[in-house]
Amino acid sequence: MTLHRVCGEGEGEFKPIAADRRVDGAPMTETRLDYERDGTYAGEWAADVGAWRVQYDEWEFCHVLEGACDFTPDGGAPTRFAAGDSFVIEPGFVGVWRVIAPMRKRFVVKI
Repeated sequence: MTLHRVCGEGEGEFKPIAADRRVDGAPMTETRLDYERDGTYAGEWAADVGAWRVQYDEWEFCHVLEGACDFTPDGGAPTRFAAGDSFVIEPGFVGVWRVIAPMRKRFVVKI
C-alpha cells in the first residue's frame, strides 16, 4: 500500500476563470496537484473573490482551509461554506460558485 500526502506542495498552475463563465469580478485561481492516478486527483486550490458558473460531471470532495464561498444551484438557494467545512459536489450540479472571502481548499476529484 502506498500513501500520498495532500498538502498543496505540487507545482502551481495559475489561471483566470474563463470570461464566458464569469458572473462577477475577475478571479484568479491556483491549483496544486499532489496526486493523480486513474481519474482521481487530489491537491489544493485557491481563488480570489468573484463568481462564476459551474457544471459538474465529476464527484468532488472539498475541505475549506481558508475563506468562504457560496454555491447556488440553478433555481435554488445559496449554501455557504467557510474555513473548517467539508462538502461533496455530485455530478449534475449546475449553478454559481461565489467566493466571498479569498479561499483555499483541499480537494479530491473522481472523474
